[in-house]
Amino acid sequence: MSAGRALTGVPGAIVAAVGPVGRGVSNFLRLALATTVGRIGITIVAIHLTLALIGPWLAPYSPTEFHLLPDYPEEHRLSPPTSDYLLGTDQFGRDLLSRMMSGARSLITMAVSGAALGIALGTVVGMGSGYKGGIVDAVVMRVMDGLMSFPSLLLALLLLTTLGSKAAPVDWLEPLWQQLLIVVTIGIVSMPGVSRVMRSVTLSLKEMEFVQSARLRGEQAGYIIFREILPNAMPVLEVEASVRLSYSILLVASLGFLGLGVQPPSPDWGMMISESRGFLVFAPWLALVPAAAIASLVVGVNLLGDGLRQARGLPQKEEGP
Repeated sequence: MSAGRALTGVPGAIVAAVGPVGRGVSNFLRLALATTVGRIGITIVAIHLTLALIGPWLAPYSPTEFHLLPDYPEEHRLSPPTSDYLLGTDQFGRDLLSRMMSGARSLITMAVSGAALGIALGTVVGMGSGYKGGIVDAVVMRVMDGLMSFPSLLLALLLLTTLGSKAAPVDWLEPLWQQLLIVVTIGIVSMPGVSRVMRSVTLSLKEMEFVQSARLRGEQAGYIIFREILPNAMPVLEVEASVRLSYSILLVASLGFLGLGVQPPSPDWGMMISESRGFLVFAPWLALVPAAAIASLVVGVNLLGDGLRQARGLPQKEEGP
């Protein structure tokens, strides 16, 4: 059966799960723009993506440049927003707007990469486990349950501590090694939740007529999973991806706050909040600006996910990470 063929006799959420198959970016945009919340969400996300892509070139100053005068070294430290520094400066006299525009790229890149890795791993594990069934399914899901029993941040810290003790395998990876470790960590942390969702969809779809027909034709399990079941599970996966991306953004920011993200002097939104803790009383903008940026990005991704869910007719997801 082709992915777009109508399915009958499927209850509730499964009917929604096997809706129209995505047709690339144009279909994604059509669904995202079909609802009000989707339009708001994609606008917010587009603004952040634009800053991540071209922000470093639009920044008025270098994000690591100290703006201190030789005779008055204190003048530009902790400056409130002015015409020269639209968002003020930090404790070292660095322009906050420039650091925000440059820091967007690292956070979004690591969050998107980590979420994509987690979605890929979770999809393979969940669909393979659900399709195979039996003792394999039971063992794999117990392992996923074990990983999900850890709080996300605690599991991320445990993985980073374990992986971070190893040096980069080649010299040219050394500058990116910490970021790669964070991406792998986020992928592993995201995998269990995605795997359970995809397993549930696979269990419902694998008994349907088009899957049985593929089996009778003698198709291999890999073909059935990725060519028959996965296209019909894409609506659910799209919404799940938005949920995982939101968690990934918060996790990257949390690791940056703890000093495990991008290292100084490179800007990182989470680290900027951490460095501003001692100045909250007389320079609150140092924490409020990056915190508002993180919050707006997460809200935008969630609104985009809600818009896709409403456009697909999927039920509201209420479970946690």
